[in-house]
Amino acid sequence: MKRKGVKNMNIKKLIAGASAGVIMLSTMAIPALAVQPNGPSAVNGLEHPGQVSQLYLYEKDASWNAVAGGAWGQLTFGSDFVFNGHGLQPDTEYTLIRYTDPWPGSPVCLASGTSNAGGNINLSGAMLSGGPKIWLVLTSDVNCGVGMTGWNPAEYLFEYNTI
Repeated sequence: MKRKGVKNMNIKKLIAGASAGVIMLSTMAIPALAVQPNGPSAVNGLEHPGQVSQLYLYEKDASWNAVAGGAWGQLTFGSDFVFNGHGLQPDTEYTLIRYTDPWPGSPVCLASGTSNAGGNINLSGAMLSGGPKIWLVLTSDVNCGVGMTGWNPAEYLFEYNTI
């Protein structure tokens, strides 16, 4: 008879422990589930309130088509941005700009940096107001706030869509 009582006691302890564990986990999960998503949007260049958007930039040919296998970059942005460019000229100075027509425009410079030996660049900063076009240009071809001073489009990355 003692054995049966011990067995029942162990089952009760097990059920009580499992119930307490479920309650603890659910109280931690509810706040996590209530958080609104703020990760990158799959929509190129379109802002969604409360989310981060992505814009892809590509090397383009004379017909303004993306070059297959060419250089490209991804801009993830909200109030701040991160830009990662790939397949660029190695050890070259680039500037990420917001551009407004007409030529030579008055580009707003977002960030500048030098590509590494592998042709990659990583830039970040505040997403300043400016034109709807986002370009990665040679630093030597832009005078920030004044205008473009050179035109070497084969060396640039251009937005897939305007923002």
